[in-house]
Amino acid sequence: MCGIVGAVGDEKIIPTLLSGLSKLEYRGYDSAGIAISPEKGKIDIIKAKGRLSSLYEKAKGYDKKCISGIGHTRWATHGEPSEINAHPHSSDDKSVVCVHNGIIENYKELKERLLKNGYKFYSSTDTEVVVKLIDYYYRKKGEKLEAISKAMTRIKGSYALAIIFNDTPEKIYLARKDSPLIVGTNGKKSYIASDVPAILSYTKSVYYMGNMELAEVSQDGVRFFNIDGEEIEKALTEISWSPEEAEIGGYEHFMIKEIHEQPKSIETTINVYIKDNKIDFSDSGITDDLLEKIQSIKIIGCGSAYHVGLIGQYIIERLCSIPVRVDFASEYRYRAQLYSENELVIVISQSGETADTLFAMRDAQANGARAVAIVNVVGSSIAREADHTLYTMAGPEIAVATTKAYTAQITVCQLFAIELARVKGKINKSEYDYLLDELKIVPDKISKILDDKERIQWFASKFANIRDAFLIGRDMDYGICLEGSLKMKEISYIHSEAYAAGELKHGTISLIEDGTLVIGVLTQSNVYEKTLSNLIEVKTRGAYIMGLTFLGNYNIEDHCNFTVYIPKSEEIFAPVLSAVPLQLLGYYMSVARGLDVDKPRNLAKSVTVE
Repeated sequence: MCGIVGAVGDEKIIPTLLSGLSKLEYRGYDSAGIAISPEKGKIDIIKAKGRLSSLYEKAKGYDKKCISGIGHTRWATHGEPSEINAHPHSSDDKSVVCVHNGIIENYKELKERLLKNGYKFYSSTDTEVVVKLIDYYYRKKGEKLEAISKAMTRIKGSYALAIIFNDTPEKIYLARKDSPLIVGTNGKKSYIASDVPAILSYTKSVYYMGNMELAEVSQDGVRFFNIDGEEIEKALTEISWSPEEAEIGGYEHFMIKEIHEQPKSIETTINVYIKDNKIDFSDSGITDDLLEKIQSIKIIGCGSAYHVGLIGQYIIERLCSIPVRVDFASEYRYRAQLYSENELVIVISQSGETADTLFAMRDAQANGARAVAIVNVVGSSIAREADHTLYTMAGPEIAVATTKAYTAQITVCQLFAIELARVKGKINKSEYDYLLDELKIVPDKISKILDDKERIQWFASKFANIRDAFLIGRDMDYGICLEGSLKMKEISYIHSEAYAAGELKHGTISLIEDGTLVIGVLTQSNVYEKTLSNLIEVKTRGAYIMGLTFLGNYNIEDHCNFTVYIPKSEEIFAPVLSAVPLQLLGYYMSVARGLDVDKPRNLAKSVTVE
């Protein structure tokens, strides 16, 4: 839940490291640091608590010529946020320096052994244990890759490591297990990072490191090795994003930029999978024969991806008449799982590196299930390890709060459900064609919603200082309420809860008092009247009601204090449309409260630890 960047052969090492770290701020951090290797002399380490601006100040005036360097933004896990606990960490004599993403589960045991061998410790981190373990084996073995490999066999947990040695300043060594790490090259210089945006300005040609792999990075290129020290070949991947896509582009925040990019991201995703007016998953290896055999589905995700899964469940069960179960990835692994024959597991992750989701997928595959991944990042761990991968074409998403990746994931679920329904004979050709035609015009409808965003901005400013809010809905609307509630919590810091509207009578309605904001989502005709009845119940108890529904449902205005309309649509596509006003509401509430929209407190973009 932090960022790594590094460079070899760049004559402007410090500006390159600081620029790369600034591109990774969205991942969440509370301290930062860099280590630079001069051509002569010991490795220098500069660290600071707080925002990168503090590190910039401390790095000013550094005038040694350096040939390599590594940098890190830390999100505290072991030890409080402080300059001492900030990365990079070093051996006692600073001859070995390391940055680390992940969690070392057995660091206490390793620390005790190192203390017995004369090592001292200055920090509370698990990372200091790692660098001193590598130093121990290097002094014992005398060979860098062998020392790192030996340390890897002793470490339990997850890690992405970037290591520099004082006696070879022209090289950076890498090791990876369950935490992302990439290497980029432009033929003259080499770069490392935990995520693409950090090095996109320097190269679009990258290698994705695999699990339990090592690398030796120099100005001339990179060599990869397995845990046994055997050199392995790896193919370059060309990143399709432009550097401009990862920049803010004149918007006040990345989040509002990414909200406005949803028409394009959804249209691009649709166009990848609809060819000649037919859904085509052939590039992912998903065939009619595979779909025909599916008898049940499990969907796994965390956070917003879990909410996507709930909506996917409603759509697949409605169109395909097969049972679907949705699980939090963090719970899935620790509950006894029963697998049936011809069961498919769908895993959903924006980054493709979400630790709980990755481990849950591995468990499912180990039990014989076939896994389909819905991810946004090409070459990510989940994408590479899944049996089949369906990419969302959302482009880089920088804001911590997901918007365009979320709606693109729902779009892929809709495409999957429609194609599964066709193969299973649950819809005929005219119904199939109608659904595809309706899906193709969703981007234009989102654009119309965005054209009316000022009304939501006004409403958000009016309620920006509330303490509590409740969102209610039924069927697919309940899934959207969960996401709307999350947006309000994570970026506005307003306590909000989402409830299935029918559950109000079972305790929740006791929380309603004069002026309580209740948002009702009503897009599903089979439960429209029932949800409206629930809104009337809370209004009679003093609630202030905001309604969200299709154009044409004007009778709602008799019962709501404020109404937001979305363009009329086939109901299975309503979740994408109704998500946009709730994204805008959370965003504008955060702005009105003067908060850091793109970097909410205590949160990180990619959760790569359990």
